[in-house]
Order: sequence, then structure tokens, then C-alpha cells
Amino acid sequence: MIGFLSSQSPETVSEPLRGFRQGLKEFGYVEGENVAIDYRFAQNQVNRLPELTAELIGLRAAVITSMDNASTAVAKTATAAIPIVFNVGGDPVRLGLVASLARPGGNLTGINFFLNELVAKRLELLRELVPTATRVAVLVNPANAEVTESTLRDVEAAARSMGLQIQILKANTSQEINAAFESLVRERPDALFIAPGPFFTARRVQLTQLAARHAVPAIYSLRQSVEVGGLISYGSSLTDAWRQVGVYTGRILKGDKPADLPVVQSSKFELVINHETARMLGLTVPPTLLSTADEVIE
Repeated sequence: MIGFLSSQSPETVSEPLRGFRQGLKEFGYVEGENVAIDYRFAQNQVNRLPELTAELIGLRAAVITSMDNASTAVAKTATAAIPIVFNVGGDPVRLGLVASLARPGGNLTGINFFLNELVAKRLELLRELVPTATRVAVLVNPANAEVTESTLRDVEAAARSMGLQIQILKANTSQEINAAFESLVRERPDALFIAPGPFFTARRVQLTQLAARHAVPAIYSLRQSVEVGGLISYGSSLTDAWRQVGVYTGRILKGDKPADLPVVQSSKFELVINHETARMLGLTVPPTLLSTADEVIE
């Protein structure tokens, strides 16, 4: 049995979940036929993760897949015996998960899903789409301290090099997102940069609707936000990363050891543009962006 652990909710990750099952299938495992998967979703309540992890350990999972930083940290603390395949944003060595990318050395291995590393590129794309922008608001989640610190460090450095002014907004609840947009309306920045992280992905409908209501161009880290009306996203393919988690899970079920499986770094990146949203905002998308986009939603 595979124990599946995520801090998010099922509806947030329905498409990436298909990628995970595809990865398992590549090694001959099909859910409901020759392998069982026990799912535990924390529904964005990270304080529930220790209890959910304990349940999977109690069920004697052969391997645990942890699909984000929070669930991976909890799983690592909870067991040194059960193999863990992770999907994390950020350097797994710096996070203390593995000894090295080439030789993880313990009971964990998995995928390094680039989130923070692409901050400067996202700001460049936002500037390309809104060339008149001089002031950009950056929305971060203070509860996700590691991502917030990394995002602000990189976005401030990139903004300096581009001659942009930065306004920092913080939100960790739905109400705080509303309050952040009230502040944004008062300050009227030219564009909005949404930091990566599970909370903002879970609140993507609220974020995209507020951005549309207040006519502010915004960039996101994952395509899920653009699919529900967001303007533009650039980041690693979550579906492909989860497929790779499925592949490694299949390999461990076949007998491979996590200590011997090198950490895989995301190599598939997606630029997704919602052309209808751009038109609604009165933006002309440069032909260079349209031609390089992996998908243009009309």
C-alpha cells in the first residue's frame, strides 16, 4: 500500500494526481488493480499533518509520498524506516532532507520542484507584459517563512536591476487576502506578483477574481491560477513533477532503495497566458510572449 500525504485539498491537485498515477503506471502499478493508495489530505490545515502521517504509518504503508514541503518535513520526523518519496520546492539538501542530490543517503528521495528559483524570471515576464510598470506589489504568505524569505530576497534583487519599486503585502487567511487587495486599491501599484506556495494555490479563485475586479495584472507560479482566470503563470510543471514522484514510488515498490535514487530536479517549465484576461485588462500581449507560451488560453 502507498501512503499519500499532502497539505492541500484534493480539488487543488486533480490534474497533478493524474500525473502521479501515470508515473506509477510506467512501472506497472495501477491503482485498484495491483496497488492500493491511501490518501491523506490536510485541507490546508498543516497542524493535522502529524496525525495523518501517524495514520499512514499505522496502516504499514510500504512507501509514503509527501507532495509538498510541509508534509515532507512531518513525514521525515515521523519515520526513518518507511521509504519516503517527496516533491518539494527548494533545495532538499538545504532543507535537511537528504545528504546530497546525487546520493540522498537515508529513507528519503524525490523531486526538487523549482518554485523559489524562478522568481526573477517571473518578474521579468510581468514587466514584459506590462512594460509601463514602475511599481509592483508582492503578495507573500508570512506563515510560509522559508518561501517568503527566499521570494523577497530574489524579487527585491531583480526589481533593483529593473528599476522597479516593490510594495510588500502579506496574507495567510482569506480575510487577509481581502485586506491586502484593499491596501492594493489604495496604493494602486501597476502590477501584482503572487508568491508561490500551497495556500495561494488553494485560494487561486479568490485571488484571480479580486485581481480582475480591481483590474490589476498579476503573475502566478502555477498554471492552475491561469486556468481559472489569472493573467499569466510561469513555473515548473506540477503534473510532470508528480509523474516523476509516481515513477520513483514504482521503483521503490520494485525494490530500489531511496538512498540510491538521486533527487530529480524539475526540467519541464510552463509559460501559460490567459489571452481573454489580457484583453479584459486592456493589455496587448507581445508576439514574443505569445510565440514562446506553452499554452495560450482564449
